[in-house]
Order: sequence, then C-alpha cells, then structure tokens
Amino acid sequence: MWEYLENGSITSVQGIQAAGINCGLKKRKKDLALITSSAPAHAAGAFTLNKVQAAPVVISKEIVDSDNKAKAILINSANANACTGIEGFNDAIEIQKYCADKLGIAQNELLISSTGVIGERLKVDVVKGGIDDIVSKSSANGGLDAAKAIMTTDLTSKSYALKLALSSGEVTIGGMAKGSGMIHPNMATMLAFIATDAVIEKELLQKAISKVVNETFNKISVDGETSTNDMVLLISNDLSGVKIEAGSVDYHLFVSALKSICKKMAKAIVADGEGATKLITISVKNAKTDYDADTIAKAIAKSPLVKTAINGCDANWGRIISAAGSSGAEINPVNTSIFFDNHPVLLPDYNIVLDEEKAKQILSKNEVKIELDLSDGVSSSTWWTCDFSEDYVKINASYRS
Repeated sequence: MWEYLENGSITSVQGIQAAGINCGLKKRKKDLALITSSAPAHAAGAFTLNKVQAAPVVISKEIVDSDNKAKAILINSANANACTGIEGFNDAIEIQKYCADKLGIAQNELLISSTGVIGERLKVDVVKGGIDDIVSKSSANGGLDAAKAIMTTDLTSKSYALKLALSSGEVTIGGMAKGSGMIHPNMATMLAFIATDAVIEKELLQKAISKVVNETFNKISVDGETSTNDMVLLISNDLSGVKIEAGSVDYHLFVSALKSICKKMAKAIVADGEGATKLITISVKNAKTDYDADTIAKAIAKSPLVKTAINGCDANWGRIISAAGSSGAEINPVNTSIFFDNHPVLLPDYNIVLDEEKAKQILSKNEVKIELDLSDGVSSSTWWTCDFSEDYVKINASYRS
C-alpha cells in the first residue's frame, strides 16, 4: 500500500523543487512560495464556488481547464488580491509573466495563487523583488519552507508525503496546505498544492482530485465561511515512469492514497482552526439517504452552539439534535441515538443515558467524536470541525491589524 515519509513534503516527489522566503509582504515571516517541476506536468484542480473570485483563481482555473501543462506554481500570502477589479487582475497577470520569464517558461505554464487580506492591491514591485530572490533558492530541500510561506493565521505548517507501491513500480505523492479560518465548503480559505510523479492522463487526474476533494476538503468546517481564493491544485510530471490506467487496481490504490494525504491535510486545517482547542469528528450513520447523512453532519459541524458547548466541555446533546433537526434533512428524532466517543448519551425514544462526569472527561480531550445513529437507512457521512473559543473572536476582530 503506502508509507508516509518522515518530514515529507511536496519536494519528496521526483523532479519537484520548492522554496519559501520573506519578500516583504509580511514584516518578518515567509510570504512567498515557489514550486517547480523539472518536467511539464498535467494540472488538475478544484476551486472556490464563491461567486466573488480572486484574480489568481480565475487565471489558474483557465490553465487547469485548458490543454496546457504546468511547470511551476507561485503563491503569496498576506494579500488575497481579491475584490481589486481590473487593476488587481492586471497585477496578477504582470506578476505571472514576470515570474515565468525569470523561470524561462511560458506564461501559461505558471499557476498562481494568493491568500490574505481581501480588497487591497498587491504590491507588485515587492513581489517582483521576491521572485528575483526565490527563483535561485528553489531546491529539493525547500518543501517545508514553502509550506511555511503560504500560512496566514495558521499556527502550524501542513506538509506531507507518501510512497505508494503499485503493480509496475513506486510513485510518490507530496502535498502542502494552509488554512485556519474562513473554512467551509465549497471550499474555504484554504489552499492545497499536491504533486505526484505518477504517469496519469489529465482527465483521470482531474477525476481523482474531484472525487477526493469532495470526500476530504469539502467535509471540513471551522466557521461556515467560504473564501474568495480557495484552490486545490494537483500536478503530475510522469517522472516515475509508472503508468496508472483508468479502472485499474492501481488507479483505485492511487485514489485511496491521494484521499489519505488530503484527509491528513484537511484534518490538520481543522485542528489548526483559529482559536481551536479541539478537533471534532462528526459521524452520521444509518441515514435514509447520502444527502440526509451529509446535510445533518454538515449542520452539526457548522453550528456555533454545538462548537461553543464542546469548547466548554458541556455535554449539551440538545444542541446536537436541534442542529440535525433544522438541517432540512429527513430525520426521525424518536429513533435517533447520540454517542460521545462511543459512549451513549441519548438512545431511541428519547431515553437519556447521559453520564455527566464521563461525558465531561470525553469532551475535555483534544480530539472528540460525536456520532448520530439515525436508525433510518444505510447511508453515512463524516465531517471534521473544531470548537469555538474566545480566541476565535479575538483573532478575527483584529485580522487586519
């Protein structure tokens, strides 16, 4: 199957180099990242469904939707370049062309991404100065620095890689992500950049990432907010020589491994939620339909009342069943059971079996699982969220300061 690499990063993949530097958009912290591939790579991706889309989203989506291959990705933090009009779009194009020229590649071979404050013009000259610097610093050891450079309010970088054994050889998948607030499908203020050296056609690559995003990044919520800049990019440069065919066992293994690394990044984003103290898994099972299971899990995951109760270690199961009942999904509350980490709290016929002391012990842990058994079908869904603390308000009350 697959094995995670210790200190793995996107540069664990053959032919992938990266760098992360401070170019001056932030006072001291890294704010500019570059990922390059020594061979042209197929590009696939998923992008925010927010109707307000930042210039880099529009530009990168055009490349992904075309027949072009990609050779590099440039990402800046500290400024979203969103809601900046035609001037902001032209800024993005100017930076894209400048970086492509410095790399000696075509402009449409460079994907771009931004994250940070909305509504402020990007400092083009500052970014250009950073490009001059970062191009020479890109290396096979730069993956961890790149992961740090894309952070905004994140407290930790999120960087992983795994090796996957297939029938004709071994491939590597490496990725990095950022996200801490404005997290909610479809998608959130999160970015993820993934590379593989597998030989896989563009359409199949897109099929794989679309499926995986729906099962990982689109099942997390920190605060129910969907951003203007979100994207997940996946590039494949063929350098392993290991070909993956549609419908093959290898393809299903590849998708499973890709899901594993994306799930790791998605859960890391939620665990690093702004002001978060707990990672919460919401599991809904035995729902009438997939839609019902997913809708109920989503409603609980984004409920401020549930999230504040968990923060206070308050086993207020009434907030959970209320969120489920107001979700719009089919639910028969009389048949519903609720569990905290497999410990029953509510059983059918409103049989309350809550042990306050035991529940408080469970809710005091860093990771908590809430499970609803609807006893109404065979469908299930799992979402990940975090608690709401006072620090969430403090962080977002002074985000631009």
